[in-house]
Amino acid sequence: MNGNYSEKATLRRSFVAGTYSFTRLATNRLRKQNGGMIFICRQGRAVVTIDLKRYSITPDTGGVFLPGTIFRIDSISPDFTLSLCYFSNELLQEASFRVGLGLFGFLKEHPCGSIPTKSQDSETALGIIRSLAAIYADKQNRNRDQIAKLLLRSLLLDLYDKTHRFFDRLQIQEGNRQEELFRRFMTQIHEFAGSEREVSFYADRLCISTKYLTSICRRIVGASAKAIIDHFTLMEIKILLQSTELSIQELSDRLNFPDQSYLGRYFKRHEGVSPKEFRAGCRGV
Repeated sequence: MNGNYSEKATLRRSFVAGTYSFTRLATNRLRKQNGGMIFICRQGRAVVTIDLKRYSITPDTGGVFLPGTIFRIDSISPDFTLSLCYFSNELLQEASFRVGLGLFGFLKEHPCGSIPTKSQDSETALGIIRSLAAIYADKQNRNRDQIAKLLLRSLLLDLYDKTHRFFDRLQIQEGNRQEELFRRFMTQIHEFAGSEREVSFYADRLCISTKYLTSICRRIVGASAKAIIDHFTLMEIKILLQSTELSIQELSDRLNFPDQSYLGRYFKRHEGVSPKEFRAGCRGV
């Protein structure tokens, strides 16, 4: 299946698969994955920012965006085309049952470049995506979702094999204690950044001191734990401002701020504009 990819269409379906052009996607806008996506770039180029890191996606790049991933497209070429499978969180959970332990932690840390795509190395993944595209196009198939689940499981198993063959085992396994604590910290942030903004909350959950958590963050990414928390909190606020009609009071309630004035001061201190001004700018008002 070829065509233009529709972000809205993916929200209504358990899976979408095919080869799509992404020329209509706006740049410099935060997006949050409701489902997941496994992709291989076929042509063109894009630069994306994921979890404070920038990645170049080229015809030699494949990757995985897991559910909940927050990303921004920094630039995209007019011919940017992906072969992909989008899948709901529910379908992923069913398909990934007992797939190799540690795979998803590795994919979260390495979302792009995690599928080797040169020569014959990508043929299995591309073949499975083509099969998924065929069953996606067969709207009358009464076993459509079940077949998709089996194909997605096959794709994940192939991905598990590729990561172990092409990446150093130390990249896939836990690594040292500080790196493991940082991975756990980032997992906690993805879960709680919408409501918890204190370093002590995360340090307590990790059973370490706030000072030690900050030292880990500075060593690994060069930023304090508080700066990382604020970064993800601001991304949550921006996504809600861009994609919902929630009032500032409703937004402050959802994100566990004391009141809308506090949220407004917090946002303006970091972004230089008020939430209302940011929303108006996104909509060209």
